[in-house]
Amino acid sequence: MCQLFIGANQDCWKNITRSLRIDGVTTSIRLEHFFWRVLEEIAFRDDLSVGQLITRLYHESLDADHDIGNFTSFLRVCCGRYLSLAADGEITRDALNPLAEVNAEKLLEREKTAADERKARFAKSDSNPH
Repeated sequence: MCQLFIGANQDCWKNITRSLRIDGVTTSIRLEHFFWRVLEEIAFRDDLSVGQLITRLYHESLDADHDIGNFTSFLRVCCGRYLSLAADGEITRDALNPLAEVNAEKLLEREKTAADERKARFAKSDSNPH
């Protein structure tokens, strides 16, 4: 199992720092190459630059009253959620389908149901040791 992870291209976890401007303020974000590639894919889908995507995520997070004290962690979770939603078949990784067109409310409802089902299934397996 571990070979799936340790055999990956080592560039995936190489840190890359990029500078961008949010509301006229220059900031630097340091993420692993893997996450930059996922952000590039997400941005491309909606015809945005990575900087535009990050700025939009930042503003929408503030508008939703999220605590984004660790914004790089938030970006990593965004990438993980994107890949998880694709793995669950909720979205495709087809660049022709903008994410802005996804019905987020319905998707979040289905995601919560699936998470509850997973949690119950894993709880059952924890109570039945092999």
